Amino acid sequence: MSALNLYEADFYAWTQKQATLLRSQQWSHIDLPNLIEELESLGRQQRQELRNRLSVLIGHLLKWEYQPQHRSRSWLATIRVQRRDTLRLLKDNPSLQPYLDDAQQEAYENAKDLAMGETDLPEQTFPVECSYHLSEILDSHFYPGEPSELVLTHPR
Repeated sequence: MSALNLYEADFYAWTQKQATLLRSQQWSHIDLPNLIEELESLGRQQRQELRNRLSVLIGHLLKWEYQPQHRSRSWLATIRVQRRDTLRLLKDNPSLQPYLDDAQQEAYENAKDLAMGETDLPEQTFPVECSYHLSEILDSHFYPGEPSELVLTHPR
């Protein structure tokens, strides 16, 4: 089966075949166009993961701030996990740092939708642009709004 057919028919088998060819330095047999496309796609996936994590994190910070009466250990856990995972993603991919501002802006629209969908609060409840600085969003001690007993009783 040709590399192109294998790429289309069985992606996993194609990846394994390409890895074998690379290891054995069989350069002329490598499916270069698809390999390039997949490598570029991996980079885009890292950017998307950053946006997704920030969307969930900011969405939960909005819920935390604008619906303090519904705060829960689940919200607290989501905020903590998303912070840790975002910081790990940035540590593992330091070249994403320059993209952080754009990612935050792009994530905020999704975050507002998440917060509106889970709180039933109208869109005008939330700021047009994200009111949290990146340093706050990623700060393990930052929880917007009134202090919460949940944070005090479940310290890091």
